[in-house]
Amino acid sequence: MNEKKRVEIKVQADLPVQEGAYSNFAKIGHTADEVTIDFLYINFDPPFGRLRSRIILSPGHAKRLLAALNDNLQRYESSFGPIVTPVQPPPDLGLVQ
Repeated sequence: MNEKKRVEIKVQADLPVQEGAYSNFAKIGHTADEVTIDFLYINFDPPFGRLRSRIILSPGHAKRLLAALNDNLQRYESSFGPIVTPVQPPPDLGLVQ
C-alpha cells in the first residue's frame, strides 16, 4: 500500500511578511503558463490604489489554491454562518497601471 510520508518544512519570514498586508481588491490575469494575482488596497476618499502584493502561480497551483479556498470558506461558513456579499457589484475602478 502506498502511504504518503508527512514532510515537515520550517518556513521563515521577515517581520513585515509575518504581519501581512490588508487587501480589499484583487486583480487576476493569466497567460498560457501563469496565473497572476495582484492584491491591492483601494482607498476611495481621495481615490488611490496601492499594490500590496503580486503572486504568480502555475495554472495547476492556482487550481489547487481555488480548491483550498473553497474548502476553507465552506468550513468558515459552517462555523460562523454564511458570508454575506453585496447585491451590487463593486464599482468599475478603472485601474491605471
